[in-house]
Amino acid sequence: MTDNNRYNLRGVSAKKEDVHKAISKLDKGLFPNAFCKIYPDFWGNDDAFCNLMHADGAGTKSVLAYLYWKETGDLSVWKGIAIDAIVMNIDDLLCVGATGPFTYSSTIGRNKNLIPGEIISELINGSQEYFETLNQYGIEVNFLGGETADVGDVVRTVIVDGTMACRMRRDKLVTTEKMIAGDVVVSLASYGQASYETEYNSGMGSNGLTSARHEMLHKDYAKQYPESVDPNLPSEVVYNGKYHLTDATTTPLNIGKLILSPTRTYAPVILKVLEKHFNAIHGIIHCSGGGQSKVLHYLPKALKVVKNNLLPIPPLFNMIQEAAGTDWKEMYQVFNMGQRLEIYTDTETAKSIIEIASTFNIEACISGYVADSMVKEVVIESDTGSFIYQ
Repeated sequence: MTDNNRYNLRGVSAKKEDVHKAISKLDKGLFPNAFCKIYPDFWGNDDAFCNLMHADGAGTKSVLAYLYWKETGDLSVWKGIAIDAIVMNIDDLLCVGATGPFTYSSTIGRNKNLIPGEIISELINGSQEYFETLNQYGIEVNFLGGETADVGDVVRTVIVDGTMACRMRRDKLVTTEKMIAGDVVVSLASYGQASYETEYNSGMGSNGLTSARHEMLHKDYAKQYPESVDPNLPSEVVYNGKYHLTDATTTPLNIGKLILSPTRTYAPVILKVLEKHFNAIHGIIHCSGGGQSKVLHYLPKALKVVKNNLLPIPPLFNMIQEAAGTDWKEMYQVFNMGQRLEIYTDTETAKSIIEIASTFNIEACISGYVADSMVKEVVIESDTGSFIYQ
């Protein structure tokens, strides 16, 4: 069975073709090539400013948190899910140069019979604690509450989403319009332990969790926790792996915690980078859905992005690939593969960005370059093979 067949049978689309088609006729905003949609300043009515709003969430990672909590009683994993929902919003907004102040509203849908109030408390209080951490690094987020709905007929366990907004000056926006042949790509690691993280991070992020969960975890979980699976899924795509959640790994984390590593934010790094190098930044890309091919959607014209010096693949992604037998080309398109944010700039600025990242204990490197091309394309040259995305 091919990877695409497995994804489709699980109700997952790696490329979201139907979603892109559904929104194709919508207004693209003031800057169509920007990473987030940018709106006029509706409330202030000031042409020097613009409004941004973004909605995202932890996705099916909350199902894994549910399994881990049921198996171990460890409530702390729910704070990680709160962080995932926040970071998937804030790091997309970073890509257009937004560094706050932000406002945030959470949306939690739960099956009350399975998700008790103590989990809701962890999610809400975990959000506030994370905002307090970000504030220590100059990132202001104001928590405006949100909605917690008991929707057991719709949600089997729980889903955690959020909406983030801010108002910023237009002359501080970062788009990809300045991207040119000769630019280099700086990739920032998604793994390790940043100075503002409390433990080792596997680099998982919040994309590809449906695949990772089913390909790595043992069939036992289908019997023990049927509520964690769509009952309409064919049995051959449900929990195909060899691992149990508390199995040890070569990292400081067990299997469950490895896949549940909270999505790393790059907000403290980007704040410093933009303060020092704003005029030299030609694009920032959050390699979330779409992985290392993500930039393809934001190229301003026919350009080729060649990534021939990516950071080493951390253990988790090798484990996922081994468990699933997924083609490496697909791996680079579904997962961040160890680098979840990339910055497009000149070589000298790139060196400075790498130094800034290192002050936060985040590994970074010049991972590639931009070249002229007849078409928009991304080329990955790695130890696992060479792959082209168009």
